[in-house]
Amino acid sequence: MSEQTNGATMTLTPKDFKSDQELRWCPGCGDYSILAQAQKVMPELGVPREKIVFVSGIGCSSRFPYYMNTYGFHTIHGRAPAIATGLKASRPDLMVWVITGDGDALSIGGNHLLHILRRNVDVKVVLFNNRIYGLTKGQYSPTTEFSKKGIKSAPMGVPDYPLNPLTVAIGAEATFVARTVDTDTKHLVAMMEQAAAHKGTAFVEVYQNCNIFNDGAFAYMTEKNVRDDRTVYLEHGQPLLFGKERRKGIRLNGLTPEIVTIGENGVTEADILRHDAHRADANLAYVLSRMDYPAFPVPVGVLRAVDRPTYDGVVVEQEVEAQARYGMGDLDEMFNSGETWVVE
Repeated sequence: MSEQTNGATMTLTPKDFKSDQELRWCPGCGDYSILAQAQKVMPELGVPREKIVFVSGIGCSSRFPYYMNTYGFHTIHGRAPAIATGLKASRPDLMVWVITGDGDALSIGGNHLLHILRRNVDVKVVLFNNRIYGLTKGQYSPTTEFSKKGIKSAPMGVPDYPLNPLTVAIGAEATFVARTVDTDTKHLVAMMEQAAAHKGTAFVEVYQNCNIFNDGAFAYMTEKNVRDDRTVYLEHGQPLLFGKERRKGIRLNGLTPEIVTIGENGVTEADILRHDAHRADANLAYVLSRMDYPAFPVPVGVLRAVDRPTYDGVVVEQEVEAQARYGMGDLDEMFNSGETWVVE
């Protein structure tokens, strides 16, 4: 990406997207990786820095806008989607990103997240999921596993059943839903690039390690010695194969996925489910979102990517139509017309 500075053309690099603010995350936090990959992606998008805005709520992840050399809002708890919706509707020329966490987005912000997803606002939502409240020092979050022990706010075990962020997004009819991992930087970059290219709300869940309050939360599927057998990478049009030798696969038995092995019991690659991220209905994406270890490998990649008119696009069309019918209008006249009264 190039931009004009004092009449000269400057080619942007990741360094140009680094701010002068001191990073205030714990050493070893997965947030550092997500930030670095975002700064790597931004120069490739062809969008000037002054046209990019990062909006966050409250939480460890929400310091993100301070560290990006773009515009940004550090807003209030759970309300980043609402702020981002208003911004995109009023300034459709901007590229707007929402940075949020599992607590910020799925607890106090759950209602706002649902509505930005169903409206299909052209905003990119990146949810850092570490399955814990890190900023407030280790309470269980809406994604913490049921019965997990050793949590400050539930020493006898977590009594809540967790939300699955992908299932929530798909249930809200999000048009782009993906998952990636903080330690798989190449894949993380690819998911952010695809989210940026999507026209509509793009929802990306990032499994992110909190090495202070929930260290190793995803080690069961990210460690090198188990990753191949416990992760299935989703690629549109490709069979769902996994394992070190890629002989294991996912087959649908009616609406239920099952693990099969190519070469056993007559199973061939033709029996393996082929991923269709562009399928109009969300049924397959929902089934994939419910797969989890230990019963299944964990799906990562794009679960769903479909086209639908955007909220902000429709609003702009309505504005153009209204102006063509009635003219530009007068704000003072509007305020002083219709049902008005004087309070004395």
